[in-house]
Amino acid sequence: MSFKILQVIPKLGYGGAETGCYDIAHYLAEKNCKSYIITSGGPLLKFIKKNKVKIIRLPVHSKNPILMFLNTILITFIIIFLRIDIVHARSRAPAWSCLISCKLTRTKFVTTFHGIYNFSNNLKKFYNSVMVRSNLIIAGSNYVFDHIHKNYGSLINRTKRLLVIFRGINTEYFDNSNITNEKVQNLNSLLNLNTEKIKILLPGRLTRWKGQELFIESLNLLKTSYNKNNFQVIVLGSHQGRKVYYKKLLSLVDKLNLKRDVFFLQHFKEMPVVYYVSDIVVSSSIEPEAFGRVSVEAQAMRRPILASNHGGSIETVIDGKTGFLFKNNNPNSLAENLNKLMEMDKDKLQSIGNEGRKNVLKKFDVEKMCDSTFSEYKKLIK
Repeated sequence: MSFKILQVIPKLGYGGAETGCYDIAHYLAEKNCKSYIITSGGPLLKFIKKNKVKIIRLPVHSKNPILMFLNTILITFIIIFLRIDIVHARSRAPAWSCLISCKLTRTKFVTTFHGIYNFSNNLKKFYNSVMVRSNLIIAGSNYVFDHIHKNYGSLINRTKRLLVIFRGINTEYFDNSNITNEKVQNLNSLLNLNTEKIKILLPGRLTRWKGQELFIESLNLLKTSYNKNNFQVIVLGSHQGRKVYYKKLLSLVDKLNLKRDVFFLQHFKEMPVVYYVSDIVVSSSIEPEAFGRVSVEAQAMRRPILASNHGGSIETVIDGKTGFLFKNNNPNSLAENLNKLMEMDKDKLQSIGNEGRKNVLKKFDVEKMCDSTFSEYKKLIK
């Protein structure tokens, strides 16, 4: 079955929503479907295969009502001109434009809840509700599915379909077999890493809810309570303009005498290499992850993961088998689990890593995500 799919996303960056959009777009082209993306721009654009996926640039990142109205008009004409069969929106502001355009053109409408949208009043809740006003609502995890039912259940009726399709990652890209000695040596030289010490990695943009402060406090406990000194830490992530928070983290590291142990790395092109040189990966988010891409990527790279015991991490990490879940927002629990992993022998750590890889291939491979989404598109058209 061949059809035309238009995905709409504010920007094409490197986040889960954006890479999911990218993966689906190219998968559709392989299935002989016409694939289009409307976006305002983004660094991922340069990797789009222009002969397979057509890009249309519109200011769909904007929440300005005038621009949203203009986007509605333009998307309506695009749907008509290109004879689009399904419009798939991946964010709230463009979703409002898509909703109206789809109603005007009687086009099937799909939305994906990539995260949890908080609200403090009914106006904000109404704004969020656009994501459940589609024919097909996709939740990125069971945690998100429950959130939708709890807060927007009254808007879901027999004409709408709500289901979970787990996010997928490219397991060919996140694979140890791709890592060369040259890449490892380059990273070791960049950070002056000691190959004799245990490497602990905390990936994620530098923002309070990702739990970098909690993580640094746990490192201090690792030293003072467990007498562990044979480790080096990579905190990988951009502050994205949050310079005050970044300086706060630097001050905390200095205060706890961890400057020699903790390296901050703002950017690194090849994420798999950083996972590869690490012995332990941590996801210390103090607010629930809607999915938790770090936990899945770490497992794909055969690395044990320590994650907070809430949100999507509960679904992606098999506690005690592919990693460990520690008590949320509890530095003592994180330090205890870090110590446990540091004391394990190499065979046990390798076993955990192998189980993690199996877990990801079974549940979170990008091909599985694309297959499931494509099947739902076909049902919708039928």
